Amino acid sequence: MSVAEWISTLAVAVAATACGGGGGGGGGDDTALPTQPGGGAAAPTMQTLNTGLDRPWGIAQLPDGQLLVTQKGGTVVRLSATGKTQATVTGVPKVLDSGQGGLLGIAIDPDFATAGGNWVYVSYSEPGTGGETGLAGTSVARGRLAGDALTDVQVIFRQSPKVDSPGHYGSRLVFARDKTLYITTGERMKGAPSQDLQQTLGKVIRVNRDGSIPAGNPTFASPARPGIWSYGHRNIQGAALNPRTGELWITEHGPQGGDEVNIARAGQNYGWPVKSYGCPYGSPVDDACRIGGGTHAPTYVEPLTTWTPISIAPAGLTFYTGDMFPEWRGQLISGSLAGTALWRIALDGDTVTGKEKMFGDLGERFRDVIQARDGSLLMVTDGGKLLRLAR
Repeated sequence: MSVAEWISTLAVAVAATACGGGGGGGGGDDTALPTQPGGGAAAPTMQTLNTGLDRPWGIAQLPDGQLLVTQKGGTVVRLSATGKTQATVTGVPKVLDSGQGGLLGIAIDPDFATAGGNWVYVSYSEPGTGGETGLAGTSVARGRLAGDALTDVQVIFRQSPKVDSPGHYGSRLVFARDKTLYITTGERMKGAPSQDLQQTLGKVIRVNRDGSIPAGNPTFASPARPGIWSYGHRNIQGAALNPRTGELWITEHGPQGGDEVNIARAGQNYGWPVKSYGCPYGSPVDDACRIGGGTHAPTYVEPLTTWTPISIAPAGLTFYTGDMFPEWRGQLISGSLAGTALWRIALDGDTVTGKEKMFGDLGERFRDVIQARDGSLLMVTDGGKLLRLAR
């Protein structure tokens, strides 16, 4: 990124909301840029495959190449491998389409293609019932995909407690190598519950595919709700399994600045709301305002990298492993909302060596990004588009 581009980006961001559920913005970059592609390779090109989606949030590819896209209002649409809308999938649980809530993350069972393994998992904001009227929380359900319907739908996780808040649902779903399921949750804009092990707000949760608790989950010095894997998180909207190590990597929103990349490790505390490189809302954005002084260590886990001074609101996340862009292999690709761009994050082992902003000129809020089976990248945007990055 040139100095001129950075200054322009910063100027836009100062006038915008930093939180991912809100308005636009930019992204500062506190690390050196990664090496650019060389060897005469053709430049990546962005193709528009579909413009008729309704507030898409998550995308997953089926074994036959077709796509499932969650739409925030509460529907799943099935698309062809080339992005053409084919059908609406019925049987989705009722969602609370309000604020940042709605139908959110989606994942395909690792044994989907085997007999009886055709499960699809969705994460959503579930409204309260009875005495919980007016409250909501992040829930996860699974159903068998039969034609264009989800059948045998089962809720396998409910965030506890449900609360009254318009945002921070988290909601990414990632299968581990052992086929357990990671669920990311936000702290529902409440802050302190992230540190409370009696609540599943602001946590990474690990469960079996049927919602039972797997062996190997961490134990804590104080009583904790079953399923908690890590805690002290704010709002995790990007999650991907590292193909080299099998560990879960996450991106989470800071307040004004302080967006983080972390590795979610068993039993670890990531510091929110006690520590952040971001600033409280309403305060000037400068080094002096960093929450708790900024530095997380030694009490909490230090982030691998941050975006400061302005939030980009990182969204969907994937590790690139394909052949279409060999120079990106092993790197992270992240969407961003306030930053309206893709970000390429270069790594040396577990060390972030640089971050590059890409396609910021499109003005799109990149909500989710996955690697397709042909090595291209597929993205959905808040503007209702399905985009394909290819060479």
